[in-house]
Amino acid sequence: MDLALLTGQRPADVLKLTRADIQDGALRITQNKTKAKLEVEITGELATLIERLASRPEKVRSIYLVQTENGQPLTQSALRSRFDKARIAAAVSFQFRDIRAKTATDLDDPRHAKKLLGHKQQSMTDHYIRARKGERVKPLR
Repeated sequence: MDLALLTGQRPADVLKLTRADIQDGALRITQNKTKAKLEVEITGELATLIERLASRPEKVRSIYLVQTENGQPLTQSALRSRFDKARIAAAVSFQFRDIRAKTATDLDDPRHAKKLLGHKQQSMTDHYIRARKGERVKPLR
């Protein structure tokens, strides 16, 4: 979840990330859906997360950043199952894909959100942000 939140990527794109995608201080991503290519700077909380992922014991470390306890790549169904269990335990109600909209919404700059999410049009990013926050309207009087 942290990797999805910090990078704003779709679940499938998060699951396919490998150690080889870390180059020159950035996480290189090619999105499955749009084929958009981007480099997310590895700084701040993302740097801390990447360091934590890289510090796994050697015997269970694999090429994948998101993996099982045995070093195998995590599958879509395993991600969903684990997320559902965590969501129930936390007594919250949202879907994993909602994390992408949260990333866009939490950024102060919509243009930054557009770049991070890999959108070609600002209107798509605005849709993510508006759908999460709702439209701001004035009262009758």
